[in-house]
Amino acid sequence: MIKGWGLLATVALELGLALGAVAIGAQAQTKPSPKPQPSPQPSPQDQRHQMAEFYRTHYAKHEYRIPMRDGAKLYTVVYTPIAGQFKDPGPYPFLMSRTPYSCANYDNKIIEPHVTGNQTLIHDGYILVCQDVRGRWESEGTWFEMTPAKDGKGIDESTDMYDTVDWLLKNVPANNGKVGILGISYPGFYTAASIEDGHPAIKAASPQAPIIDLWMGDDAYHGGAFMLDANHAFYAPFFAPQKNPLSKAPKSAFEFPTKDMYAFYLQMGTLAHLDSPAGGTNPYFHDQVIHDTYDNYAQIRNLAPHMHRVKAAVLDVGGWFDAEDLAGPVKVFHAIDELSPDAPENTLVEGPWVHGGWSRGTGAKLGDISFGDEPSTFYRDNIEAPFFNHWLKDLPWTPLPKAYTFETGTDVWKKYDAWPPKIAVAKTLYLEPNNGLGWTAPTEPASKDDYVSDPAHPVPFVPYVTGPDVPQRYMDEDQRFATRRSDVLVYETAPLTEDVTVLGPIKPHLKIASTATDSDFIVKLIDVYPEDYKAPGEATEGKHVTGAPPVFLGGYQMLIRGEPFRAKFRNSWEDPQPLTPGKITDINFIMQDINHTFLKGHRIMVQIQSSWFPLVDRNPQVFEDIAKAKPGDFQKATETVFHQANAASSLELLILPH
Repeated sequence: MIKGWGLLATVALELGLALGAVAIGAQAQTKPSPKPQPSPQPSPQDQRHQMAEFYRTHYAKHEYRIPMRDGAKLYTVVYTPIAGQFKDPGPYPFLMSRTPYSCANYDNKIIEPHVTGNQTLIHDGYILVCQDVRGRWESEGTWFEMTPAKDGKGIDESTDMYDTVDWLLKNVPANNGKVGILGISYPGFYTAASIEDGHPAIKAASPQAPIIDLWMGDDAYHGGAFMLDANHAFYAPFFAPQKNPLSKAPKSAFEFPTKDMYAFYLQMGTLAHLDSPAGGTNPYFHDQVIHDTYDNYAQIRNLAPHMHRVKAAVLDVGGWFDAEDLAGPVKVFHAIDELSPDAPENTLVEGPWVHGGWSRGTGAKLGDISFGDEPSTFYRDNIEAPFFNHWLKDLPWTPLPKAYTFETGTDVWKKYDAWPPKIAVAKTLYLEPNNGLGWTAPTEPASKDDYVSDPAHPVPFVPYVTGPDVPQRYMDEDQRFATRRSDVLVYETAPLTEDVTVLGPIKPHLKIASTATDSDFIVKLIDVYPEDYKAPGEATEGKHVTGAPPVFLGGYQMLIRGEPFRAKFRNSWEDPQPLTPGKITDINFIMQDINHTFLKGHRIMVQIQSSWFPLVDRNPQVFEDIAKAKPGDFQKATETVFHQANAASSLELLILPH
């Protein structure tokens, strides 16, 4: 669910699921030792009841409308520790989250802080604060998509946070003068936007899966291609303009007529039709559809150039399998390093997580793939809680590395002094004839593959029917279904003779030709398991399978990273240009970061295709404004990928020496 709206809907469950979780003892660069089987956990219902009782007996609720410098009042709910109920007698620091999704429970006695699900932090004693951002729910003012930063020359999220902190310090008793802020997804954006040129009392901040550059690789566009399903399913039924103040969510007038999103979006036909009453459009969705180049609307919503004068210690958190805001954590990490080098700390943490997965559950599995011993629990207990307790309570700790990342494939945590690590070496993986993939440049004078891309029959992004919410598991989904299509090119290495660790960004360099004036090129990097691989406890096939089909990991094609690129943006994000039909053309772009080891005996695979539906909108394969495309504009095209001496297609990878 785009921008984390589902996180709010399930926050009570998540708080419960985190209760009583057992810390793991994994050390960097080693597999965690097996631990005793945990005691049976209470049911989610019992956990929610326990959490509600803890809040009732440990926190007092106070609701305020805090005035900003321009007179707008922002709804802020403050939960203060009850004297004598915590081991820490106080005074207490503030731990805060700012959200466009509602702090909930207005003007009543229900105590349910929408701040953090980390049970260690909740039980350690903090003044918990939730604020509805300007123009949403009970807060006054006008809301703007990703409020553009004003750099001290106007009202923005930094000034609203500054005024809020100033008020809290002066009006909430028993505080220690220190403030921390954290948030996931859109609240992650507000966390990052709150600390640029921020209040000096903000000592710690954790932007988690933050939207940093909406158009460039976060929620809205990837490689110039519109992330169709996620955006429409977010805006049409859920996120729309409000008439404030508002304490109860109005019922949406839009409902999907089917649970089959491939069929629904194909039947809707064009973006113009979807961006109409028939598609449940609203001004927010309309903005995303029509701003389909990196124009001024998009550029002023790039927060990265504004991360200057950050005074807080920062913990940038993301997931390698985040389907929504994969780019944000890495971008804000690099921006703070560049623009605020004097920040007391700036650490990047990346784990094997979906959107917000570090904040709930164990994180031990996504879809069919397991990741070892509770990486989410490890993060909450060993990284997040010590970070805030140190910077806000002056508790001793072991300082964090510059980058603390989970290496998939080996399933171990790694510590690095830079990201990407300075010891990584760039190597080129070349496409070869006969579906090969190797480390040596091709020498053939003529070698190519082609396929027909038909917008009427786009390649699905998963092999099953999906509902309105993009299934998070697609990020490591088995790709064997795609290899069976004639409009997907497949290249793979021989079985590896040693482990190959790839980390950082991936850079495809394709040599293509098309019969169209525009086309998309989706590149997927895949880990192919050995055919004889068998997972512990794997089911055996037989005629008595009457339930869900068994999963066999032998030959499994695990998606590690996939990204689309719209060819018309090959020279400029602001000024798209058509392809010349039949002309060999360079397609160079950057795919988002990974940290994965392809194990000995596995194969590295690359797939190339021209549709990924309905994850990505269909390209009519005609150079035009796709937001205005008509049904008759969509055309078949023959796409050619070259792998010859004077036109070699490749992927540039950063390899960690072993």
